[in-house]
Amino acid sequence: MSASRTAEIVRNTNETKIRVVINLDGSGRQKLATGIPFLDHMLDQIARHGLIDLDVEADGDLQIDAHHTVEDIGIAIGQALAQAIGNKSGIRRYGHAYVPLDESLSRVVIDFSGRPYLEFQVPFVRATSGTFDLDLVREFFQGLVNHAKISLHIDNLRGENAHHQCETVFKAFGRALRMAAEQDPRAAGTIPSTKGTL
Repeated sequence: MSASRTAEIVRNTNETKIRVVINLDGSGRQKLATGIPFLDHMLDQIARHGLIDLDVEADGDLQIDAHHTVEDIGIAIGQALAQAIGNKSGIRRYGHAYVPLDESLSRVVIDFSGRPYLEFQVPFVRATSGTFDLDLVREFFQGLVNHAKISLHIDNLRGENAHHQCETVFKAFGRALRMAAEQDPRAAGTIPSTKGTL
């Protein structure tokens, strides 16, 4: 294993105050306090299935709604990923996962390309899960993609329960992230691109 692949990001705006700590070579440990229980549940999926250690503390303007908080957490996690992954030397670069949960099935594919791009095809069957506005799932991943500079394709292939649809997306993201960020001993010291940089 090379140098520690960790990062700490503090992001303070007039709308939110966020701190993210990440360890790409962790064990799935998490400490989550976003003020949004459903989001904590989803971030737990990323940590556990991605085998990354993830701490997220957020103090946002939830009296308005959850939009700013969810989006800014995505931005901060994206910044942490970019910092922790470093120059991408020796990583697998690409990752993919299919994850089922009962009737729901999602596929996530990641490329640490250095170019932000999100393809998000998740036809939620309801607008909310509990009180959580499911429109914010896309906002979370858009913020993450923009700042991690990854290409991310998210497809919910089937589902009849909105909670299941969302949970399979986050679990599959964690699994795909784990694969893409993993260090490949056969590629040690090399950048996985014909360009020589990512």
